[in-house]
Amino acid sequence: MHKSNQMAIFLFLILHWYLSLFAQTFFLHRYSAHKMFTMNKFWEIFFYYFSWITQGSSYLNARAYAILHRMHHAYSDTEKDPHTPHFFKNAFTMMMHTRKIYNNVLNRVTVIEEKFDRNFPEYKKLDKIADSWFIRLLFAAGYIVFYAFFATVWWEYLFLPIHFLMGPIQGAIVNWAGHKYGYQNYHDGDKSRNTLFLDFLMLGELFQNNHHHAGSKPNFAVKWFEFDPTYSVIILLDKLRIIKLARVSK
Repeated sequence: MHKSNQMAIFLFLILHWYLSLFAQTFFLHRYSAHKMFTMNKFWEIFFYYFSWITQGSSYLNARAYAILHRMHHAYSDTEKDPHTPHFFKNAFTMMMHTRKIYNNVLNRVTVIEEKFDRNFPEYKKLDKIADSWFIRLLFAAGYIVFYAFFATVWWEYLFLPIHFLMGPIQGAIVNWAGHKYGYQNYHDGDKSRNTLFLDFLMLGELFQNNHHHAGSKPNFAVKWFEFDPTYSVIILLDKLRIIKLARVSK
């Protein structure tokens, strides 16, 4: 019983991590921000809900995410970049800065350049529910109840903050490590890197240098030893005609 409960905690953490991360890289990043593929209205709404359910208490608004990410590409590693690590002492202060910009965009406080503020999915009624503190706390309470039921030792509860803040944690890993550590296949003037040794945690997101070089290319891997697992799923969904992959050379 003790071992089975520990396995339940472990599996829940892994499933929550990778489902939430898939929602972020597949739907928010590659679809909402970059439009690397198209999908019909049914599947767009499906994946919109999928993103909400899997992100839970750390839900990220598709419009705000898309705008910040487009700004990140346009102003990579400059003072206008909403999340470059090169103006901050640590990942926490960088993400607090990002949070401020995100909230201003989310609440339409900041005037956004027209080239960033268009062509993304937006369902305002769902966002109003998903962004509410009541719903976020309800998700958090669900995580706590799961742990109360299955946890057998005190230290397992230390995983709970990961569930509460999963989206920002994943963003911090990508934006900090992906612009500080690793190698470059391309030298385009920014500080993006391919953090190969960590990418098994991030479903292709840490091939930042490759992605910044060819922002519309759905496969973030370039070299023979690089592998982007999300791209494999994209190919499968394209063959199943759930999405239609944009055919790009770069």
